[in-house]
Amino acid sequence: MALTEQTRAEAVELAGRYPQGRSALLPMLHLVQSAEGTVTPDGIALCADVVGLTTAEVAAVATFYTMFKRHKVGRYHVGVCTNTMCAVLGGDAIWSALSERLGIGHDEVTEDGAVSLERIECQAACTHAPVMTANWEFLDDMDVARALEVVEKLRAGEEVFSSRGPRIGTYEEIERSLAGVEEDGLAEAAATDAKMLAGLTYAREHAMAAPPAPETSPLATKAEG
Repeated sequence: MALTEQTRAEAVELAGRYPQGRSALLPMLHLVQSAEGTVTPDGIALCADVVGLTTAEVAAVATFYTMFKRHKVGRYHVGVCTNTMCAVLGGDAIWSALSERLGIGHDEVTEDGAVSLERIECQAACTHAPVMTANWEFLDDMDVARALEVVEKLRAGEEVFSSRGPRIGTYEEIERSLAGVEEDGLAEAAATDAKMLAGLTYAREHAMAAPPAPETSPLATKAEG
């Protein structure tokens, strides 16, 4: 794959959505990844040219966020949370099983280019631990058997759906949706569920509320003003 005039036109359109074009840099980097599979020097140069930044400034952003890759990933990039909450509930076992089945480790890709693996520190979804993602779509409340089944289906080209609704597209498809140039079905997906709202539900059922701010608090002073 390579950057094309269509890629440039889409990048220009993204920049035009914002009062300042540089605000489009993050979606633009996802666009580059959708076209080339990774953030390449050519992709960095395109972004810099469109938004009026230096290549060094664009590279600084691309190397800061872990979703932007400087190496190739598979058609399905699978992330396994191995942070404390997920790890103790099965995340470590899931990682070991997938790594053994696929014959790859962290930031490595299967020989057929179908799947890559990444150990992720946190998916920000502890209510559904242990959590995996496939091309950034959530797979909640996983176990070893389900994780292996999902990966085998993806490798075979079978249709797999995220726990939260959308079909798990290829890396190229999902990157285009993250760039904002194509829809991914999330608009129709439920934003929350009972597990996510458990704390709020408990608080309401027990008439719990945050204590008022002390009179000396800047928040209290602002409220009085």
